[in-house]
Amino acid sequence: MTPNELIAFAFQALGNAHAPYSNYKVGAALLCSDGTVFQGCNVENASYGLTNCAERTALFSAVAAGKKDFAAMAIAANGDPAPFPCGACRQVLSEFCGPDFPVHVATTDGHTTIALGELLPHAFGLRHV
Repeated sequence: MTPNELIAFAFQALGNAHAPYSNYKVGAALLCSDGTVFQGCNVENASYGLTNCAERTALFSAVAAGKKDFAAMAIAANGDPAPFPCGACRQVLSEFCGPDFPVHVATTDGHTTIALGELLPHAFGLRHV
């Protein structure tokens, strides 16, 4: 799947976002190594700490479906600022994805691709013995 195709899935997911407080809707699409795509959107809550980002929504849906091998992620928003993943999403992605994992960040003005390791150069991790 091309980056543009994955980005299209992210923009499609953006339509389901629930963002009545920030009015900043975000969509994400997570490409599994087997070609399956999981979409996610941000879901805000009046108790703001309970809000879930689009990236984690997509990732948690994939893991709940038994997937744990991922190839790329696209994140989309309709305008500024560009929807780079927050710190929590970066850390959660690092649990499943290596530093070379491509993250495509898109707005209606275009997109950029950055490696997860550039977004989170010193990810915390515990390795199972």
